[in-house]
Amino acid sequence: MSILQEGYGKTNKGEEISEFIVENKNGMQMHLINYGAILTKLFVPDQNGKLADVVLGYDNLEGYMDNPGYFGSTIGRNGNRIAGSKFEINGETYELDKNEGENNLHGGFDGYNKRVWDYTLNETENEVVFSLVSPDKDQGFPGEFKVSVAYKLTEDNAVSIQYKGISDQDTIANMTNHSYFNLAGHTEKSILDHMLWIKASKFVPVVDSTAIPTGELWDVAGTPMDFTKAKAIGDDVQADYEQLVFTGGYDHNYALDKDGKGIEKIAEVEDPKTGRKMEVYTDLPGVQLYVGNFINTSSGAGKEGASYQKRSGLCLETQYFPDAIHQAGFESPVLKAGEEYNTTTIYKFL
Repeated sequence: MSILQEGYGKTNKGEEISEFIVENKNGMQMHLINYGAILTKLFVPDQNGKLADVVLGYDNLEGYMDNPGYFGSTIGRNGNRIAGSKFEINGETYELDKNEGENNLHGGFDGYNKRVWDYTLNETENEVVFSLVSPDKDQGFPGEFKVSVAYKLTEDNAVSIQYKGISDQDTIANMTNHSYFNLAGHTEKSILDHMLWIKASKFVPVVDSTAIPTGELWDVAGTPMDFTKAKAIGDDVQADYEQLVFTGGYDHNYALDKDGKGIEKIAEVEDPKTGRKMEVYTDLPGVQLYVGNFINTSSGAGKEGASYQKRSGLCLETQYFPDAIHQAGFESPVLKAGEEYNTTTIYKFL
């Protein structure tokens, strides 16, 4: 086990950014930067032990400072969408950035993915812990929110991401990681042949192309949204099904069939070519499946000169349901003052 720290350049404000390279006994490597608490590279062995970087990203800090697709980013305070870019807590209305039409996406223009985080290294645990103090009214949200994100690389090839936070006022806390995975390697062109299973008999339908939920949960049975039995992502992604037409392919939250409040396996992805498998574990009620419908980087913009295109990566973003603050039937994303926000997501590779 080891953690190597190297310089990664400076922001436009002159802030020094570091890269952290965490390696386990199997040679698996996790690369992180303290700009955006971003996962930049993830080298995973295939069935023959050959390593490949399985996450989309950029070669330099400039790429991540732009990063319109949120590659590898820590998202906060709120992942996904809030309708109308405002909400009410305790009778007070809070206004947020309208950074996606009339709606708020991933916290706004100045999300946690654009921040320089403090950090501590725990070599014993093979862990990098990023921390941030988000002041009252930051992004429009109430309360000073002290938050940390701990990335740990285990000896059984799992990346554990634990989010902790506390606020001095009632606020929204709904963080996630926005890594795009291609288990064949990030330079490969498509994830349509990846086999996907999701432990969810219901999903969250949206009203239209704005991807704001209707507030209902629909059965996946008999629809192209059904991943209760593993199937290739490409099997139904082009189906003439209104929900898929709205969002240009899968970009929906799945209501997980959880046995309780603990950490459970909720999804599995497999690349048939390399034999790499990824299991996803979480203690949260939902996961957003996004298959990169709108990825578009100009030629050579990605790592190693890769030109990422539509559906060259997939996201499985664990979270509370989108717009849950406005939906009485959804589990609430409100964190009470003085209570601890504490949630863990694990991406384990086989």
